[in-house]
Amino acid sequence: MANLKEVRNRISSVSSTQQITKAMKMVSAAKLKRATNAIVQLRPYASKLKELLSNLSASLEDGSSPFLQQREPVKVLIVAVSSNRGLAGAFNANVMKTANNLIAEKYSEQLKAGNVSIVAIGKKSQEFYERRKYNVIGNNNELYNNLNFANASLITESIMEGFLKGQYDRVEIVYNHFKNAAMQFLITEQLLPVPKTELKKDEVKTAQVDYILEPSQEEIVAELIPKNIKIQLYRAVLDSVASEHGARMTAMDKATENAGDLLKALKLAYNQARQAAITTELTEIVSGAAALSSN
Repeated sequence: MANLKEVRNRISSVSSTQQITKAMKMVSAAKLKRATNAIVQLRPYASKLKELLSNLSASLEDGSSPFLQQREPVKVLIVAVSSNRGLAGAFNANVMKTANNLIAEKYSEQLKAGNVSIVAIGKKSQEFYERRKYNVIGNNNELYNNLNFANASLITESIMEGFLKGQYDRVEIVYNHFKNAAMQFLITEQLLPVPKTELKKDEVKTAQVDYILEPSQEEIVAELIPKNIKIQLYRAVLDSVASEHGARMTAMDKATENAGDLLKALKLAYNQARQAAITTELTEIVSGAAALSSN
């Protein structure tokens, strides 16, 4: 059994760790509230814009916009949205795992040919793919220091420019979708070319609305498609931020609970060791007194 000093040092160390995890949980809870408000406010706009674009572009040919042109995916770009910090459970590891599964299942031939590139949004995913010698494009870690639509659009514009130049034939994004503080699930979406929504026969009449358009339908779609692409990437980043704080809050809550259980076990061990030491001392005193009295 460990001596009393070792157990006291361990109790002190675990108590300090518990205080840190409590503080981190409170900080994450405060940040989660702001992040949740941001994503909840954006989702209706993003969904309506996507719905409107699907309605307008349903009757257009693929050649009406370069972002609608379906090409053979010879060169693929994967956008992996992670975080800059850890201590969030499996939040970051799940992003990389999902992205790796996507590459292995759909783009294994492109990977062998060296035609898979990565845009990492977040320090964790950037370091992960750089260590494994992937073609990581740019450094987007500073986005989280000042996260807004303008800064996120700069990343999207570079991706769109690469798609137009033929540097990528397909762009897919992997991120954590925020459901609630305790639940996030991985989403893989095709960002480019913009996928067309296939309508069922019974949905065509209800989905197609006879709009009076000014200017022409082609001009409106040409304006909306780039904006929609930017909005979808920005929404994915906001979803990831809210998911990160939710995952960290849950992880720190569990760590605090585990530290409490460990403290109980350590205090029990400390009391047992202290009682054993007292019992030993009493036994020695009684034995000594008995020896003196017998003399």
